[in-house]
Amino acid sequence: MTPAEAAVAAGAAGAAASSSKKPVWSDSGDAPFEDVDSTPVYARGKKAGRKASSGGGNETVEIIKTIFFALLIAFVLRVLFFQPFTIPSASMEPNLYEGDYIVVSKWSYGYSKHAIPFSPPVFEGRIFAREPERGDIVVFKLPRDNQTDYIKRLIGLPGDRVQMINNVLHINDQPVRDVVVSGQDATNMYGMPVIQARETLPEGKTFTIQDFGPGNEVDDTPVFEVPEGHYFMMGDNRDNSVDSRYAQDANGVGLVPAENLIGKAEIILFSWSPGASLWNPVSWFSKVRPSRFFTVLN
Repeated sequence: MTPAEAAVAAGAAGAAASSSKKPVWSDSGDAPFEDVDSTPVYARGKKAGRKASSGGGNETVEIIKTIFFALLIAFVLRVLFFQPFTIPSASMEPNLYEGDYIVVSKWSYGYSKHAIPFSPPVFEGRIFAREPERGDIVVFKLPRDNQTDYIKRLIGLPGDRVQMINNVLHINDQPVRDVVVSGQDATNMYGMPVIQARETLPEGKTFTIQDFGPGNEVDDTPVFEVPEGHYFMMGDNRDNSVDSRYAQDANGVGLVPAENLIGKAEIILFSWSPGASLWNPVSWFSKVRPSRFFTVLN
């Protein structure tokens, strides 16, 4: 083979090897682009460089979008469906104890501005309103400041007459039947005996209340007439509850407007005794009350 023929053969072999290489396709699968490793710098296209440099920015945008949509879903669930609350006091014993962690259904009574965090004045009244039932355990905004969350049992509906006479609850001039179920040996901080009784409301709902016996501050009251669009609330721990028996100007609850209702207490999810702390992991186990977990509220 002559030198000229050898050169022609070498050139043909190189062309064949070059044509046998597979094209490199973009991530989108739209078109091949240059093999960057074998293409001279001056001949390389700009598309690949742009894709490589924008990868980090796209990843950041996706993370931000994920966080945004996660927060949006959590916000919608909290506004429309469920909201958690922690019980801060003993006013609802023996049914709710300080440290109980409960879930409230937001759709039970419809929605007002108080269904939204910080109660923005976006609208007045209630939308999709539904009447609560006597005996419901209700979370509401304290009428005198429209900011503080309170939890009590609904006793008086619009049009009702509510009164305490000699430590007996009367609704529409009729005494509410109660039966003592426990005269505990325990006493409260003032040395008064703790009594528990089963109370039955006019519609038949029955639940346990706690009392320190007759002769206490609101065991005898005037008649409270519940106007339209308002409700009368009482704590189950009758002698240890600031509720609708106390007027707003006396740092009480007074009558609760329908707009202030947040939702109905449905279930105790978890419970810890007083003294448990987020910053003290030992207390998570030493103060836990597993017997109260997943208790459906009556």
